Amino acid sequence: MSARDNAWSYERAAFTMKLHPGKEAEYKRRHDELWPELAKELADAGVMDYSIFLDRATNTLFAFQRKAPGNTADGLAAKAIVRRWWDYMADIMDVNADNSPVVGGLVELFHLD
Repeated sequence: MSARDNAWSYERAAFTMKLHPGKEAEYKRRHDELWPELAKELADAGVMDYSIFLDRATNTLFAFQRKAPGNTADGLAAKAIVRRWWDYMADIMDVNADNSPVVGGLVELFHLD
């Protein structure tokens, strides 16, 4: 199996979040210093190739990630480290009552490897 064939076995996910105005530098700083235990939790759940982009005109964050077959990413919300990260980020982005990010789902309409 080629590396390209293997890449197709991964699930791709994309979503949006909203950053508060003027918080770009702080958001980047916090992610540049991502907690190692959070990175490990994401990797253990099968989340990889995770990128977040910013549309400066709208303060919309666009996130993309790949998930391994059999991933457990849906269970991450129950993890204490994830909930601590949400609490840490709540002051600079739109969040729900439990401090989870307000997420907009996206539908993949095109993909090219």
